[in-house]
Amino acid sequence: MVFWVFGYGSLIWKAGFNYDARLVGFIKGYRRVFYQGSTDHRGTPEYPGRTVTLEPAEGEVCWGVAYKISGKEDEQIALTYLEVREKQYDQKAHLDFFTDPVVTTPAISGVMVYIASADQKLNVNYLGPASLEEIAKQIIHAEGPSGPNRDYLFQLETALLQFGCKDKHVMDLANEVRRLLSGKGLTTT
Repeated sequence: MVFWVFGYGSLIWKAGFNYDARLVGFIKGYRRVFYQGSTDHRGTPEYPGRTVTLEPAEGEVCWGVAYKISGKEDEQIALTYLEVREKQYDQKAHLDFFTDPVVTTPAISGVMVYIASADQKLNVNYLGPASLEEIAKQIIHAEGPSGPNRDYLFQLETALLQFGCKDKHVMDLANEVRRLLSGKGLTTT
């Protein structure tokens, strides 16, 4: 039995479970957006942080990593861990995963992806779109048990750049956070 999970946020740099292989690649028809509230990792219920979710977007791709988990025991341990870690994400999808932009056949079919939907009846932590400056200000001020929200943003930017992905939304947001921090005399990490 082989199980694959796709990470497009903090799973890129911090899996937290045993895996047999890690592939860099992308899924099609989605884009990464900082629209999900985090009240348990990068913020609090009183002051939610912002983390990424996926939004359907025709013609777009979202780069990340796919983890291969083999064996029933490792699969169960990973799933139990992910169900707690990703508990604020109310949907799971099974999508095609590609490793080469010019190849039309997926490298892996049925990779599991956690998605936080925009349906606030099912996902009470969905924050939705806002201006770049509003999102940046929220990220600057939010902090939770996993640390400052800005660390999440900067780690995501670094992780994506390490495999050559220049995600415009992530980079624009990171630059806006840096701009706002430099204006306040604060430092980035």
